Amino acid sequence: MLFALSLLVAVTAVDDPATFTNPVAPRGADPWVVREGDAYHYCFSARNRVWVASADNLLDVFTAQPVVAWRPPRGTDHSREIWAPELHRLGDAWYVYVAADDGRNENHRMQVLRRADDDPAGPFERVGELPLPDDKWAIDGTVLQHAGQLYFVWSGWPGKVDVTQRLYICRLQDPATPVGPRVEISRPEHPWERHGEPTVNEGPTALVHDGRTFIVYSASGSWGDHYCLGMLELVGDDPLQADAWRKLPEPVFAGTDKVISPGHASFTTVGDQHWIVYHVARHPGAGWDRLIHMQPFTFDEAGRPDFGAPLPPDTPWPAPKSRK
Repeated sequence: MLFALSLLVAVTAVDDPATFTNPVAPRGADPWVVREGDAYHYCFSARNRVWVASADNLLDVFTAQPVVAWRPPRGTDHSREIWAPELHRLGDAWYVYVAADDGRNENHRMQVLRRADDDPAGPFERVGELPLPDDKWAIDGTVLQHAGQLYFVWSGWPGKVDVTQRLYICRLQDPATPVGPRVEISRPEHPWERHGEPTVNEGPTALVHDGRTFIVYSASGSWGDHYCLGMLELVGDDPLQADAWRKLPEPVFAGTDKVISPGHASFTTVGDQHWIVYHVARHPGAGWDRLIHMQPFTFDEAGRPDFGAPLPPDTPWPAPKSRK
Protein backbone atom coordinates (compact mmCIF):
# COMPACT_ATOMS: atom_id res chain seq x y z
CA MET A 1 0.00 0.00 0.00
CA LEU A 2 1.53 3.31 -1.08
CA PHE A 3 0.15 5.10 1.95
CA ALA A 4 1.78 2.68 4.35
CA LEU A 5 5.07 2.98 2.46
CA SER A 6 4.92 6.74 2.89
CA LEU A 7 5.09 6.30 6.65
CA LEU A 8 8.47 4.55 6.55
CA VAL A 9 11.24 6.42 8.33
CA ALA A 10 14.98 6.14 8.82
CA VAL A 11 14.73 3.85 11.83
CA THR A 12 15.78 0.25 11.37
CA ALA A 13 13.05 -2.04 12.71
CA VAL A 14 15.24 -4.30 14.81
CA ASP A 15 14.97 -5.22 18.45
CA ASP A 16 16.03 -2.33 20.64
CA PRO A 17 18.08 -0.24 18.18
CA ALA A 18 20.75 1.81 19.94
CA THR A 19 19.60 5.18 18.62
CA PHE A 20 16.88 6.90 16.65
CA THR A 21 16.60 10.25 14.92
CA ASN A 22 13.71 12.63 14.39
CA PRO A 23 11.50 12.75 12.46
CA VAL A 24 10.01 9.37 13.31
CA ALA A 25 7.36 9.86 10.61
CA PRO A 26 8.00 12.05 7.56
CA ARG A 27 4.49 13.47 7.45
CA GLY A 28 1.52 13.75 9.76
CA ALA A 29 -0.09 15.94 12.39
CA ASP A 30 -1.79 15.69 15.77
CA PRO A 31 -0.10 12.37 16.66
CA TRP A 32 -1.87 10.26 19.26
CA VAL A 33 0.07 7.35 20.77
CA VAL A 34 -1.36 5.26 23.59
CA ARG A 35 0.07 2.25 25.38
CA GLU A 36 -2.19 -0.56 26.56
CA GLY A 37 -0.45 -3.47 28.24
CA ASP A 38 2.53 -4.42 26.10
CA ALA A 39 1.26 -2.78 22.91
CA TYR A 40 1.52 0.72 21.46
CA HIS A 41 -1.19 2.15 19.23
CA TYR A 42 -0.81 5.14 16.93
CA CYS A 43 -4.07 6.81 15.90
CA PHE A 44 -4.14 9.45 13.17
CA SER A 45 -6.19 10.84 10.31
CA ALA A 46 -5.25 10.81 6.63
CA ARG A 47 -7.16 10.66 3.33
CA ASN A 48 -10.39 11.48 5.18
CA ARG A 49 -10.16 8.36 7.33
CA VAL A 50 -9.13 7.41 10.86
CA TRP A 51 -6.26 4.91 11.01
CA VAL A 52 -4.73 2.81 13.79
CA ALA A 53 -1.28 1.20 13.69
CA SER A 54 -0.05 -1.14 16.43
CA ALA A 55 3.35 -2.49 17.49
CA ASP A 56 5.00 -3.98 20.54
CA ASN A 57 7.51 -1.13 20.84
CA LEU A 58 7.27 2.60 20.48
CA LEU A 59 9.59 3.09 17.52
CA ASP A 60 7.95 0.42 15.38
CA VAL A 61 4.46 1.85 15.78
CA PHE A 62 5.30 4.60 13.28
CA THR A 63 6.27 2.10 10.57
CA ALA A 64 3.65 -0.57 11.32
CA GLN A 65 0.97 -1.29 8.72
CA PRO A 66 -2.02 0.91 9.62
CA VAL A 67 -5.61 -0.26 9.29
CA VAL A 68 -8.67 1.85 8.60
CA ALA A 69 -10.58 2.29 11.83
CA TRP A 70 -13.30 4.49 10.36
CA ARG A 71 -14.24 5.95 7.00
CA PRO A 72 -17.24 8.27 7.15
CA PRO A 73 -20.04 7.89 4.62
CA ARG A 74 -20.33 10.58 1.98
CA GLY A 75 -22.82 13.40 2.11
CA THR A 76 -23.35 13.69 5.87
CA ASP A 77 -22.62 16.34 8.47
CA HIS A 78 -19.54 14.32 9.52
CA SER A 79 -18.09 13.33 6.12
CA ARG A 80 -15.30 15.89 5.74
CA GLU A 81 -12.25 17.40 7.47
CA ILE A 82 -11.49 14.51 9.81
CA TRP A 83 -9.21 16.07 12.44
CA ALA A 84 -7.09 14.91 15.38
CA PRO A 85 -8.54 11.51 16.36
CA GLU A 86 -7.72 10.25 19.85
CA LEU A 87 -7.91 6.60 20.92
CA HIS A 88 -8.91 5.81 24.51
CA ARG A 89 -9.55 2.57 26.37
CA LEU A 90 -12.57 3.23 28.60
CA GLY A 91 -14.07 0.29 30.44
CA ASP A 92 -14.42 -2.76 28.20
CA ALA A 93 -14.23 -0.91 24.87
CA TRP A 94 -12.03 1.35 22.78
CA TYR A 95 -13.29 4.80 21.85
CA VAL A 96 -12.09 7.30 19.27
CA TYR A 97 -12.97 10.98 19.61
CA VAL A 98 -12.54 12.87 16.35
CA ALA A 99 -13.68 16.17 14.86
CA ALA A 100 -15.55 16.20 11.54
CA ASP A 101 -17.77 18.47 9.48
CA ASP A 102 -19.75 18.66 6.23
CA GLY A 103 -17.11 20.68 4.39
CA ARG A 104 -17.92 23.92 6.22
CA ASN A 105 -15.51 24.57 9.08
CA GLU A 106 -18.13 26.28 11.25
CA ASN A 107 -19.92 22.93 11.44
CA HIS A 108 -17.03 21.04 13.03
CA ARG A 109 -18.31 18.89 15.89
CA MET A 110 -16.88 16.01 17.92
CA GLN A 111 -17.78 12.45 16.90
CA VAL A 112 -17.61 9.30 19.05
CA LEU A 113 -16.54 5.93 17.63
CA ARG A 114 -16.58 2.63 19.55
CA ARG A 115 -14.98 -0.80 19.15
CA ALA A 116 -15.85 -3.57 21.63
CA ASP A 117 -12.66 -5.57 21.14
CA ASP A 118 -9.36 -5.84 22.98
CA ASP A 119 -7.53 -4.99 19.75
CA PRO A 120 -8.17 -1.43 18.54
CA ALA A 121 -6.66 -2.09 15.10
CA GLY A 122 -9.95 -2.79 13.37
CA PRO A 123 -13.24 -1.18 12.33
CA PHE A 124 -15.04 1.16 14.73
CA GLU A 125 -18.75 1.93 14.84
CA ARG A 126 -19.90 5.53 14.96
CA VAL A 127 -21.89 6.06 18.14
CA GLY A 128 -22.84 9.54 17.00
CA GLU A 129 -22.04 13.17 17.52
CA LEU A 130 -20.89 13.94 21.04
CA PRO A 131 -23.64 16.35 22.15
CA LEU A 132 -21.47 18.91 23.91
CA PRO A 133 -23.18 21.69 25.87
CA ASP A 134 -24.03 24.87 23.91
CA ASP A 135 -23.61 23.06 20.55
CA LYS A 136 -20.77 25.29 19.35
CA TRP A 137 -17.80 24.57 17.04
CA ALA A 138 -15.63 21.90 18.70
CA ILE A 139 -12.36 20.14 17.83
CA ASP A 140 -9.42 18.37 19.52
CA GLY A 141 -11.45 16.60 22.19
CA THR A 142 -9.75 14.52 24.86
CA VAL A 143 -10.69 12.60 28.00
CA LEU A 144 -9.59 13.38 31.55
CA GLN A 145 -10.12 10.84 34.32
CA HIS A 146 -10.01 12.37 37.79
CA ALA A 147 -11.15 10.95 41.13
CA GLY A 148 -13.20 8.22 39.46
CA GLN A 149 -15.02 10.64 37.16
CA LEU A 150 -14.75 11.14 33.40
CA TYR A 151 -14.44 14.61 31.91
CA PHE A 152 -14.19 15.86 28.35
CA VAL A 153 -11.84 18.70 27.39
CA TRP A 154 -11.86 20.35 23.97
CA SER A 155 -11.09 23.45 21.91
CA GLY A 156 -14.10 25.50 20.96
CA TRP A 157 -15.50 28.84 19.95
CA PRO A 158 -17.24 30.96 22.59
CA GLY A 159 -19.85 31.95 19.98
CA LYS A 160 -20.69 31.23 16.35
CA VAL A 161 -17.86 33.23 14.78
CA ASP A 162 -14.22 32.19 14.33
CA VAL A 163 -12.45 34.91 16.35
CA THR A 164 -10.76 32.82 19.04
CA GLN A 165 -10.40 29.23 20.26
CA ARG A 166 -10.63 28.48 23.98
CA LEU A 167 -10.41 25.35 26.10
CA TYR A 168 -13.57 23.98 27.72
CA ILE A 169 -14.40 21.12 30.05
CA CYS A 170 -17.59 19.26 30.94
CA ARG A 171 -18.48 16.08 32.80
CA LEU A 172 -19.15 12.79 31.03
CA GLN A 173 -21.87 10.52 32.38
CA ASP A 174 -20.40 7.79 30.17
CA PRO A 175 -17.98 7.90 27.23
CA ALA A 176 -20.67 9.17 24.85
CA THR A 177 -22.87 11.31 27.12
CA PRO A 178 -21.81 14.79 28.29
CA VAL A 179 -23.80 16.28 31.17
CA GLY A 180 -23.94 19.74 32.67
CA PRO A 181 -22.56 23.02 31.35
CA ARG A 182 -19.28 23.66 29.60
CA VAL A 183 -16.71 25.57 31.64
CA GLU A 184 -13.95 27.66 30.10
CA ILE A 185 -10.56 26.81 31.60
CA SER A 186 -8.19 28.63 29.22
CA ARG A 187 -8.17 31.38 26.62
CA PRO A 188 -5.29 32.95 24.64
CA GLU A 189 -4.08 35.73 26.92
CA HIS A 190 -0.27 35.83 26.94
CA PRO A 191 1.67 37.21 23.94
CA TRP A 192 3.09 33.74 23.14
CA GLU A 193 -0.50 32.43 22.85
CA ARG A 194 -1.66 35.15 20.49
CA HIS A 195 0.41 34.78 17.32
CA GLY A 196 -1.95 34.68 14.36
CA GLU A 197 -5.64 35.40 13.89
CA PRO A 198 -7.83 33.91 15.18
CA THR A 199 -6.05 33.48 18.49
CA VAL A 200 -5.78 29.84 19.49
CA ASN A 201 -5.73 27.45 22.44
CA GLU A 202 -6.23 23.89 21.17
CA GLY A 203 -4.96 20.31 21.32
CA PRO A 204 -5.46 19.70 25.08
CA THR A 205 -4.00 16.49 26.49
CA ALA A 206 -4.16 15.25 30.08
CA LEU A 207 -0.92 14.29 31.81
CA VAL A 208 -1.27 12.71 35.26
CA HIS A 209 1.77 11.91 37.39
CA ASP A 210 2.23 11.21 41.10
CA GLY A 211 -1.26 12.43 41.94
CA ARG A 212 -0.94 15.70 40.02
CA THR A 213 -3.02 16.56 36.97
CA PHE A 214 -1.92 18.75 34.08
CA ILE A 215 -3.47 19.77 30.78
CA VAL A 216 -0.82 20.37 28.12
CA TYR A 217 -2.21 22.34 25.19
CA SER A 218 -1.12 24.07 21.98
CA ALA A 219 -1.10 27.84 21.59
CA SER A 220 -0.94 30.33 18.69
CA GLY A 221 -1.86 29.55 15.12
CA SER A 222 -0.88 26.07 13.93
CA TRP A 223 -0.30 27.54 10.44
CA GLY A 224 2.47 29.87 11.68
CA ASP A 225 5.99 29.56 13.05
CA HIS A 226 5.14 30.26 16.71
CA TYR A 227 3.03 27.23 17.67
CA CYS A 228 4.08 25.95 21.08
CA LEU A 229 2.87 24.09 24.16
CA GLY A 230 1.42 25.69 27.26
CA MET A 231 0.26 23.99 30.43
CA LEU A 232 -2.51 24.16 33.02
CA GLU A 233 -2.26 22.50 36.42
CA LEU A 234 -5.26 21.38 38.46
CA VAL A 235 -4.74 23.08 41.82
CA GLY A 236 -8.29 22.71 43.15
CA ASP A 237 -10.51 19.73 43.89
CA ASP A 238 -13.15 20.23 41.20
CA PRO A 239 -12.03 20.30 37.53
CA LEU A 240 -15.34 22.00 36.66
CA GLN A 241 -14.34 25.14 38.56
CA ALA A 242 -12.42 27.53 36.34
CA ASP A 243 -10.32 28.79 39.25
CA ALA A 244 -9.21 25.21 40.00
CA TRP A 245 -6.85 25.50 37.02
CA ARG A 246 -3.60 27.49 37.08
CA LYS A 247 -1.91 28.43 33.81
CA LEU A 248 1.86 28.63 33.66
CA PRO A 249 2.89 32.08 32.42
CA GLU A 250 5.43 30.81 29.86
CA PRO A 251 5.33 28.04 27.25
CA VAL A 252 6.60 24.65 28.43
CA PHE A 253 7.82 23.57 24.98
CA ALA A 254 8.68 26.02 22.23
CA GLY A 255 10.44 26.10 18.89
CA THR A 256 14.10 26.71 18.15
CA ASP A 257 16.01 27.73 15.05
CA LYS A 258 16.12 24.04 14.07
CA VAL A 259 12.64 22.88 15.18
CA ILE A 260 9.69 25.02 14.11
CA SER A 261 6.28 25.08 15.79
CA PRO A 262 6.28 21.98 18.02
CA GLY A 263 2.78 21.20 19.19
CA HIS A 264 -0.27 18.97 19.61
CA ALA A 265 1.39 16.38 21.83
CA SER A 266 0.52 13.02 23.30
CA PHE A 267 2.33 11.16 26.06
CA THR A 268 3.30 7.58 26.70
CA THR A 269 5.80 5.51 28.67
CA VAL A 270 8.54 3.02 27.87
CA GLY A 271 9.69 1.24 30.99
CA ASP A 272 10.20 3.99 33.55
CA GLN A 273 10.78 6.62 30.84
CA HIS A 274 8.20 9.20 29.83
CA TRP A 275 7.94 10.16 26.15
CA ILE A 276 6.30 13.06 24.35
CA VAL A 277 5.17 12.65 20.72
CA TYR A 278 4.39 15.83 18.77
CA HIS A 279 4.32 17.39 15.33
CA VAL A 280 6.58 20.12 13.94
CA ALA A 281 6.58 22.26 10.80
CA ARG A 282 8.83 20.95 8.04
CA HIS A 283 10.60 24.32 7.76
CA PRO A 284 9.93 28.00 8.54
CA GLY A 285 6.83 29.12 6.69
CA ALA A 286 5.74 25.53 5.97
CA GLY A 287 2.27 26.10 7.41
CA TRP A 288 0.47 22.76 7.77
CA ASP A 289 3.25 20.71 6.13
CA ARG A 290 4.31 18.77 9.22
CA LEU A 291 6.29 15.77 10.48
CA ILE A 292 6.23 13.71 13.66
CA HIS A 293 8.92 13.92 16.36
CA MET A 294 9.29 12.31 19.77
CA GLN A 295 11.66 12.49 22.73
CA PRO A 296 11.91 11.50 26.40
CA PHE A 297 11.12 13.91 29.20
CA THR A 298 11.37 14.02 32.97
CA PHE A 299 9.67 15.66 35.94
CA ASP A 300 11.39 18.39 37.94
CA GLU A 301 11.78 18.65 41.72
CA ALA A 302 8.46 20.48 41.93
CA GLY A 303 6.72 17.54 40.22
CA ARG A 304 6.03 19.33 36.94
CA PRO A 305 6.96 17.88 33.55
CA ASP A 306 10.22 19.18 32.13
CA PHE A 307 10.17 18.72 28.36
CA GLY A 308 13.45 20.50 27.72
CA ALA A 309 14.03 21.79 24.19
CA PRO A 310 12.88 19.97 21.03
CA LEU A 311 15.51 17.54 19.77
CA PRO A 312 16.95 18.76 16.47
CA PRO A 313 16.28 16.58 13.43
CA ASP A 314 18.77 13.98 12.23
CA THR A 315 20.56 13.93 15.59
CA PRO A 316 21.04 10.42 17.06
CA TRP A 317 19.41 9.96 20.45
CA PRO A 318 19.23 6.87 22.69
CA ALA A 319 16.26 4.82 21.57
CA PRO A 320 13.62 3.47 23.95
CA LYS A 321 14.98 0.13 25.14
CA SER A 322 12.03 -1.81 26.46
CA ARG A 323 8.27 -1.66 26.65
CA LYS A 324 8.17 -3.46 30.00
